Amino acid sequence: MKVNAVFEGGGVKGIGLVGAVCCLEDNGFTWNCFAGTSAGATIAALLAAGYSGNEIKNILMSLDYRKFQDRDGLQSLPLIGKSLGFLLEKGLYSGDFFEKWLQKLLDAKGKTKFKHIMFKNKSLLKIIASDITRKKMLVIPDDLKDYGINGGEFPIARAVRMSTAIPFYFKPIKLRYKYGTSYIVDGGILSLYPIWIFDEGKTVSMPTLGFKLVEPDTSFTSLGKTDVISYGLDIISTMIEKDDERYIRKRDFIRTIPIPTMGIKTTEFDITKERSRILFNSGYRSAEKFLKKWYVEK
Repeated sequence: MKVNAVFEGGGVKGIGLVGAVCCLEDNGFTWNCFAGTSAGATIAALLAAGYSGNEIKNILMSLDYRKFQDRDGLQSLPLIGKSLGFLLEKGLYSGDFFEKWLQKLLDAKGKTKFKHIMFKNKSLLKIIASDITRKKMLVIPDDLKDYGINGGEFPIARAVRMSTAIPFYFKPIKLRYKYGTSYIVDGGILSLYPIWIFDEGKTVSMPTLGFKLVEPDTSFTSLGKTDVISYGLDIISTMIEKDDERYIRKRDFIRTIPIPTMGIKTTEFDITKERSRILFNSGYRSAEKFLKKWYVEK
């Protein structure tokens, strides 16, 4: 069966999404269009570029997430770099390593720009980001025309980096265009789970399945970390990871695979391979449970 796939954000918890993807592929599912926010945008982009679920699993299982906590400029200064980065560069970490890592993976498939994954002049991939300057959601590449930018020529890795720029944790991306500059950050601020994105009125041309991470993280402050950085990250995390299940329509619950996160935190960049494996298995089992029920309900 061919379906559209929509992935929620969740930082390092994205391996749980991959577990569900692998289960569906093992059960004969193939993909049409993809969409995602933050970590979900990463999974969506890799699938759109031609990677299989098992290939993505192997990539993430061998990844040292701590490399994503890279620093440049003021951030790299000894002792005071972290604080200066937070105050002046608007982020504890750079995000450069992540973009280069993703770019290399996309290069390997020859799918680096949105024009490479278009069908009948429409992108098969949609990435959600937030433009805090214009106070609006940014669906890439579709909305880039509003900035006078050719969406087809826009780099996929740059779009995903925008979507993963957790406010104050990673530096925002400055999107420069003819009429000014916008600061772009994590799409989760406005739509962490864009399950609606492929709906076109009352007509549904192809089923859409959503991959949603559930169970809130333990906060820094609950662990006794009350410094200004931990406090700020808890505020951002509350906004991005708000529990919005009660706002999801009934039909969206039916097409949603809920994946328990097993207590793993979004910014747990020191996650062990064992904990990654536990989360992957949670995603796989959740998809198995979903399919047994979905085939009956649909």
